[in-house]
Amino acid sequence: MKRLLSLISAVVLSLMLGVSSAYASGENYIALGDSLAAGQTPHQEIDAGYADLIAMRLGMLGQLNYYTKELAFPGFTTADVLERVQSDEASVLLKNATLITISAGANDLLRLVQVNPSAGTLAFSQLQADYALNVARKNMAEILAELQVRAPKAKVFVMGYYFAYPNVHPSQKEGTNDQLVRLNTILQQQAEQAGATYVNVYDAFGLNAVNYLPNIADVHPNFEGYRQMANAFLKAYSGSNALTIQSSELPKPNPKTFDEILEMKRTTEAEVEEDEVAVIVEEILPLRNIFGYTAFIERIKEIRVS
Repeated sequence: MKRLLSLISAVVLSLMLGVSSAYASGENYIALGDSLAAGQTPHQEIDAGYADLIAMRLGMLGQLNYYTKELAFPGFTTADVLERVQSDEASVLLKNATLITISAGANDLLRLVQVNPSAGTLAFSQLQADYALNVARKNMAEILAELQVRAPKAKVFVMGYYFAYPNVHPSQKEGTNDQLVRLNTILQQQAEQAGATYVNVYDAFGLNAVNYLPNIADVHPNFEGYRQMANAFLKAYSGSNALTIQSSELPKPNPKTFDEILEMKRTTEAEVEEDEVAVIVEEILPLRNIFGYTAFIERIKEIRVS
């Protein structure tokens, strides 16, 4: 409890003493999107993803004022991200954002792919893929248009995608990879048309990135894969490799299941209720923004009720 209050007090004090200079020199970073923005692991847990690594590097440089990934959630399609951007929950965050990353589009497409990990095969309907890609194009255009209005101070970066099935038979890769390349082309075109920056992560993975995608039954990367994504962003952000994160700088794995996240939230809320000072602090700086898991918790509750 004391450690939690000390952490909150330090953050609030820094805000009270230096809020104007912090906003001038540091980024208010909002990560939008799907499971990659949320930091999903290859084992259906949540840990540090590319957005967290970006925030880590900016923080080490003294260039981070605020960061949250609570507007991201595993499974989000472009339609879900658009809805989240238009939500009341997002309005204040986006209004003050100076840096936004978006991962959206893969779930529109990859949910159509039928995967047999043991046989190493992929199958999909071209007609369905064409339709999904067109929907993704329209939704991404609308997302970026909304951000121009709702986040007028933000630099926006649209994250591309990697080939997610390195373990399938080589003869099975071409068709699905072609659709992924089409998706990345759409994302790049929409980003450029909206004045945003497209981040190419595809080249860092290629078609055989088994070292970044270790679970043959899961499309999510490990820490090294997320490091590649973060470094692709940092290069686009800075214009050089000067901000590259090395493997030795990666944080220790600390995965959380959704049940553990729920318990952490309940514990935090109980501690806050026990201390009037903590309640006051929470009103100034909501605890959910420290942990960044509110969106996950609310969605889990919705799923369990339905």
